[in-house]
Amino acid sequence: QVQLQESGPGLVKPSQTLSLTCTVSGGSITTNHYAWSWIRQPPGKGLEWIGYIRGSGSTYYSPSLKSRTSISRDTSKNQFTLQLSSVTPEDTAVYYCARNPKDGLGDHYDYWGQGTQVTVSS
Repeated sequence: QVQLQESGPGLVKPSQTLSLTCTVSGGSITTNHYAWSWIRQPPGKGLEWIGYIRGSGSTYYSPSLKSRTSISRDTSKNQFTLQLSSVTPEDTAVYYCARNPKDGLGDHYDYWGQGTQVTVSS
């Protein structure tokens, strides 16, 4: 059974960098054919895909967030990390990590973290 758990600060000031870590158990993040994804849901809105890092280590980001997004990984800890720079209150959302079992193709996820609330406010 694969489990994902998000961690990071719940409050970030405007213009700062949001940093969240997803710890994975029950499966390796270096396994091919999987894409380890970050997704968010702003209050009152739908899910928004942010980006992913594949088992190979390659990354792909949402075009609307690409200039501010970086996803990296620590294979020794089986963790992957989201960094979103220059945040504004519009980045306030519940942030999820999830596994895409189709190497990033389509909007398919078979395992999700529980989600973590991040609020951007001074």
